[in-house]
Amino acid sequence: MSTLLSLEGVQAYYGAAHILHNLSLQISSGERVALIGRNGVGKTTVVNTILGLAQKKQGIIHFGTKAVSQPRIYVAAQHGIAVVPQGRRIIENLSVEENLLLGAAVGRKGPWSAKEVYKLFPILQERAHTPGTALSGGQQQMLAVGRALMANPSLILLDEPTEGLAPVIVDQLAETFNQVAAQGTALLLIEQNMSIVVRVARRYLAMAKGSIVVEGEVINSKEGLKTLEAHVMV
Repeated sequence: MSTLLSLEGVQAYYGAAHILHNLSLQISSGERVALIGRNGVGKTTVVNTILGLAQKKQGIIHFGTKAVSQPRIYVAAQHGIAVVPQGRRIIENLSVEENLLLGAAVGRKGPWSAKEVYKLFPILQERAHTPGTALSGGQQQMLAVGRALMANPSLILLDEPTEGLAPVIVDQLAETFNQVAAQGTALLLIEQNMSIVVRVARRYLAMAKGSIVVEGEVINSKEGLKTLEAHVMV
């Protein structure tokens, strides 16, 4: 398997606040990896460092085989890394379809188009000309996932995708993530809802105080769920 993303010994900051401490991780093609841990341990900062939104002062980031000295959102996208951000960040005053088309702006070729996203989420086609911010929370999350797929990524970073959503929507998203992964797209799932982690991920990385402290195989069972929940409480 080829490596899509790697961080080696990364130290990252927001201003003077030191958030990531010597953090290393690697995601290979086709993998389904969960990044878990309680609030405030630095999970979202991992994403923000990859996108250049947090300041990397030490360490190395590779997108594929390319070492990236100054990460930027557009650089990640050009190398096949798409993001479903925490909070969804649907663009106001743009329709559902216009929000989707933003995802295709990077110009990468691949299987995902608006037509294919609409097959995955039929409600988006029904509401294609509705303002994206007029959708329900669950529908906005579908739109955020669809927008990421429109970039035809090799890897999607999913930052707390089930936050605040009803269980029925969480179930639908779990099925969607499995469909996307089955088609070969790698996933880095950042979550506190361990029920979706055990259904989607195959490997986990547990964070505490800005570092990876435990990693292992995800087991889809009651015992596996208890193991993950215990790591979140570290």
